[in-house]
Amino acid sequence: MNQTTKQFPSKHEAGTGCTSRARVAVISSSWHRDIVANATTAIRAELSGTSDPPGELDHFEVPGAFEIPLHAKRLAASGAYDAIIACGLVVNGGIYRHEFVASAVIDGLMRVQLETDTPVFSAVLTPRDFHEHAEHRKFFSEHFIKKGKEAAQACVQTLASLSKLPSRDG
Repeated sequence: MNQTTKQFPSKHEAGTGCTSRARVAVISSSWHRDIVANATTAIRAELSGTSDPPGELDHFEVPGAFEIPLHAKRLAASGAYDAIIACGLVVNGGIYRHEFVASAVIDGLMRVQLETDTPVFSAVLTPRDFHEHAEHRKFFSEHFIKKGKEAAQACVQTLASLSKLPSRDG
């Protein structure tokens, strides 16, 4: 598991209520690393482009998408993170396994979120058709940039929204 820490400013706009340092964990699968890394890069760039006060982004890499929920659960249970973003690519390898893996990953991430009260965001994608040729690799590389940016924006907006709700402790 690789880990890197990068400071990023969390969103702070008048009235958002998001005024504390946010700490976000990004978990990405190394399967199709060259494509999935685009989401992580986009998340880092999007979070870096937001305003004060600064927060932190920690990156963890796992072998495949199936390993993401357990890591998310442990990171959420640690209490060290305000949010978790998962990134992965689950492809159809011709044996129909991809649908089960994708379902297990997304269900696992939702369970982590609901059980730990830590927001979890998914940029785990399951294209219907993915082939190892230049056109698909280019399309999905670009698509992961878009999805990484969207996941980061959803993270910032959700943390701001949650900060307006009554606290977990009452």
